[in-house]
Amino acid sequence: VQLVESGGGLVQAGGSLRLSCVASGSIFSINVMGWYRQALGKERELVAAISSVGSTYGSIYYADSVKGRFTISRDNAKNTLYLQMNSLKPEDTAMYNCAAVLGTTSRWGQGTQVTVSS
Repeated sequence: VQLVESGGGLVQAGGSLRLSCVASGSIFSINVMGWYRQALGKERELVAAISSVGSTYGSIYYADSVKGRFTISRDNAKNTLYLQMNSLKPEDTAMYNCAAVLGTTSRWGQGTQVTVSS
């Protein structure tokens, strides 16, 4: 499985961005997909995740810090995972990575930088 993210950039506080993650390869083996972020000097944080990627329904997780502002979704027909980020704050500045869990292994994308100016 290969993952390619896009959609990052520079935005002012209060603005919005939508991140995309296109999956290719053996996508039928993906159980869970999610978005992580890591700010400079901080630990990596799970931002949002969605399970049962290949089925109609899937449980969703959000970190408390993004609840009500971020929305994770997927388009199975396009093999794409999205993260809609609204009401962005400077503390959302980080490198955002898409990740996929396949059984006992995982795959990561190269990341896309999100910078929120105050």
